[in-house]
Amino acid sequence: MTPSNALSRALRAPGDPPLRPLPPPVADLLGSLDAPPRLAAHLRAVHDVAVQLVEWMEQRHPAIAVDRAAVLFGAATHDIGKTVHKAELSGPGSLHEEAGRELLLAHGFEPDLARFAGTHGSWTGPGATLEDLLVSTADKVWKNKRVPELEDLVVSRLARATGAERWEAYLALDDLLTRIGGGADGRLAYQASFPVHG
Repeated sequence: MTPSNALSRALRAPGDPPLRPLPPPVADLLGSLDAPPRLAAHLRAVHDVAVQLVEWMEQRHPAIAVDRAAVLFGAATHDIGKTVHKAELSGPGSLHEEAGRELLLAHGFEPDLARFAGTHGSWTGPGATLEDLLVSTADKVWKNKRVPELEDLVVSRLARATGAERWEAYLALDDLLTRIGGGADGRLAYQASFPVHG
């Protein structure tokens, strides 16, 4: 199936602000699903923020092993279940989470990658990894939403892994998220420029 013009633009146009492209397998899947253009734009915005988070981790905390590809895939696909539960594109709901995980599994993606579609909305589970927390953080801070409970979990992981004081880890993360959040208006406008339905 050839994606609509709006979906093609959401997946590939440079964007304003400029946004990094989605990983090719994700863009191809969204095209084959004829995903709603606004969903594709949202996934691009969250993916772009996830790139910033991972690059910060790599530069500031090079000793902490972060699965870059997994975080970026998770950010790029976290809401893919909204192709099934379209009412959740413009309203509340969490049915898209399990539906997204199942959709990714059905398309041959590994469970370790498909899990982000199911975990991005809940980060307190016992098996939550740093990668899960980074995907959830990207999904909040892209629109400058700050979630203290979530950020505290990230700070705890960073302080424990580096031996830094919690306040040091908090200040560094807060500075990053404040800078990223400063671009939220542009990302929100970019997303809103695409129709909810193709």
